Amino acid sequence: MPVSSLQMNTDQVAPAERAGFWSDWIARLFMGLKSDTYGDAGFDGRMNSLRAGDVVLTRLEANRHRVVRSAQLARASEIGYLKIVAPYVGCAGVEQQGREAWVTPDQWSIYDTTDSYAVANPVRVEHLIVMLPKSALAERGLALDAMMARRLGGSGGVARLALETMRSAYRELPTMSDSAAQGVGEAITQLVHLALLDLAGIQTAQSQREALRERIKQHVGAHLGDPALSVDGIALALGCSRRQLYNAFAEESDGVAGYILRRRLEACRKTLADRASDARSLTDIAFSFGFSNMAHFSRVFRSHLGMAPSDYRRGAAAP
Repeated sequence: MPVSSLQMNTDQVAPAERAGFWSDWIARLFMGLKSDTYGDAGFDGRMNSLRAGDVVLTRLEANRHRVVRSAQLARASEIGYLKIVAPYVGCAGVEQQGREAWVTPDQWSIYDTTDSYAVANPVRVEHLIVMLPKSALAERGLALDAMMARRLGGSGGVARLALETMRSAYRELPTMSDSAAQGVGEAITQLVHLALLDLAGIQTAQSQREALRERIKQHVGAHLGDPALSVDGIALALGCSRRQLYNAFAEESDGVAGYILRRRLEACRKTLADRASDARSLTDIAFSFGFSNMAHFSRVFRSHLGMAPSDYRRGAAAP
């Protein structure tokens, strides 16, 4: 028996009624979800939903619009779903848990209908929307909150496989029996679970790097005046390897050594601009923040700030 479908097209009503017609459909299909059209006068859209067992797949095409689920509405939900938005055309911005993830074609993001969220579609879009029962993933022990409003799929791997499976399922479902569709829904759920497990591992590694980077920055700040402050000394003090230290600063353009130099120069700049330090010599200031060679200090100060330390001090002192 073919899988049943639910269709909607705003062409069914007069142009002036289409935005309201769309909003009513969104509310009915997605359990009270509120929709607005950015104040645009003209609107058109269409949706077609198919079921794969407990999984619902919807192809949506519409002018720009935004949907919002309030915390009050989320709490009133009888059934919890995880929703996936995967653009074919255009983009979508998912907001939840204090995060925002923008996805484009070949990417997807997931969010929880039992919590407040918003999805922005600032241009005309074609999306695949997939709804999975939250319980099917929550019972597997995965900490779901940390996975919501994240970007998946763009780098390949199991997240890309999950996306391709969801798209293929939507195309082929109309010809499937109910039992086959049920199996497809279970396969989608399993692949989404694997993708989230993979994402959890990535997020854990990122969090560890961020924590180490923050520890390094705190250590540098506390030992800025030590001329012996170095990569090896920091690694020894924090009990990490040089490789871990460099990895933690992989997103910093000039690495650990560059960060130390920037902090020292900024500390010197602030001191030179402070009228309370007028009586201190340039040498005293430079040496107090870890520089041990005045020629080197003058050279890097000029390179970074565009003038010699003495000129900077005179300029800061001028009315």
